[in-house]
Amino acid sequence: MLTWEEFEKTEMRVGTIIDVNDFPEARKPAYQLTIDFGAEIGIRKSSAQITKRYTKEELLNKQVVAVVNFPKKQIGKFMSECLVLGAVGEEGDVILLAPDSRIKNGLRIA
Repeated sequence: MLTWEEFEKTEMRVGTIIDVNDFPEARKPAYQLTIDFGAEIGIRKSSAQITKRYTKEELLNKQVVAVVNFPKKQIGKFMSECLVLGAVGEEGDVILLAPDSRIKNGLRIA
């Protein structure tokens, strides 16, 4: 079991996707995302295997929830700086976690 103190260490924030690119070097189909988390956190990059459900156009300006305090992870030549969160469907497609109203970038998930 995870303690409350351990859970509180996970910093989940809301950010807006400001750029989306194909990631042809990835082993599984993925996009490279650039996400704005506001003035405190800044701009972070992430790789996300969300091509089954989302087009690049649908993702641009979409708000998402991500963990911003994991260590950076090298994925091929790309450095992922945060982990975008989503629910994994039965066929492996990811449904992104997102606020249902537009809110300020950087707000912490509680």
